[in-house]
Amino acid sequence: MGFARIVAVLAIAIAAATNPADAQKRYDPGASDTEIKVGNIIPYSGPASAYGVNGKTVTAYFNKVNAEGGINGRNIRFISYDDGYSPPKTVEQARKLVESDEVLLIFYSLGTAPNTAIQKYMNAKKVPQLFVATGATKWNDPKHFPWTMGWQPSYQSEGRVYAQYLIRNHPNGKVAILYQNDDYGKDYVKGLKDGLAGKLKIVSETPYEVTDSTPDSQIVTLKASGADIFFDVATPKFAAQAIKKVAEIGWQPVHLLNSVSRYIGAVLKPAGFQNAQGILTDGYTKDATDATWKDDPAFRQWSAFMDHYYPDGDKTNSNTVTSYSAAQTMVQVLKQCGDDLTRENIMRQAANLKSLELGMLLPGITINTGPDDYAPIKQMQMMRFKGETWELFGPVMTGEVGGS
Repeated sequence: MGFARIVAVLAIAIAAATNPADAQKRYDPGASDTEIKVGNIIPYSGPASAYGVNGKTVTAYFNKVNAEGGINGRNIRFISYDDGYSPPKTVEQARKLVESDEVLLIFYSLGTAPNTAIQKYMNAKKVPQLFVATGATKWNDPKHFPWTMGWQPSYQSEGRVYAQYLIRNHPNGKVAILYQNDDYGKDYVKGLKDGLAGKLKIVSETPYEVTDSTPDSQIVTLKASGADIFFDVATPKFAAQAIKKVAEIGWQPVHLLNSVSRYIGAVLKPAGFQNAQGILTDGYTKDATDATWKDDPAFRQWSAFMDHYYPDGDKTNSNTVTSYSAAQTMVQVLKQCGDDLTRENIMRQAANLKSLELGMLLPGITINTGPDDYAPIKQMQMMRFKGETWELFGPVMTGEVGGS
């Protein structure tokens, strides 16, 4: 009896030591009972410094989350570094975040070339490179890069949406293209060409370099081609300059502006609202300047967040909306992880988002991922600039191959 009792007591002790609440807690570097360390790399300086607002918005949103009790009782410690939009600097900052700061993951780092520079490193280290702030198609490649995932619609998808619009509305148009001479620019051009499938004539394609002072000479060349449609694939600084130059030389094409630069405060206002009338783009988030949303509960929540946590932020800059929404997506993934805050489970949950609705996404647009689908947002809607705001028109469209 004595032996049996000892065995019983021992069994109870072992059961207590392996209490499910303890057994379920699994951590990789960057996670603990009290904290989740999240890294980020943003160009707060340099030619793409207009995107610094992304990092500031995410910082503000995570401050809000922490003030409200964190995620499953853990605070987010957000560590954001400047790379000046320089890929070698991005590599340096990524190594610092992973090897020195020991973050759990890197979230929402910006730019196609910067993220490309660290993609192999992040996957070799098996550290999540999540919801990168770039629409390059390459981020949806779970077979070869299972630790990297995009967030926004891909640039090729967006290009195919513009192609659908042109085929339906300007079937006899002649297209001229300005594009940034890198993967970002080339992705957009490929998407447009694939979508057009030869149905409209492309009469001129002219690249610009990030190191150029302006795209003015390229704009003059494009006008001389006789094109009546202008596909403007430029980041904010160059987009503003292009809009100004188009007006200055009296060119009046159908102007399609990639969504990367549809920001009113950072692009259209500096370019001059009078020069931006009628410009077309597409979007997937609610525009803060659109009176359509003034009584929308989700819009009011976002506005209250801006007032309280980012009072210096520009509400007319749609980067604040996209960054807020991306941060919400990250929080959802971390919530789904529960107490299993391993890098492997982070990616498992990121690839398990089903019909996720976010308040500032346009109606009908939801986030969906799967083990073989690393493209969370696939739908967009066309917009036209009128007065000092964007106006939505037409149906929600998908730029995915086989979509409409």
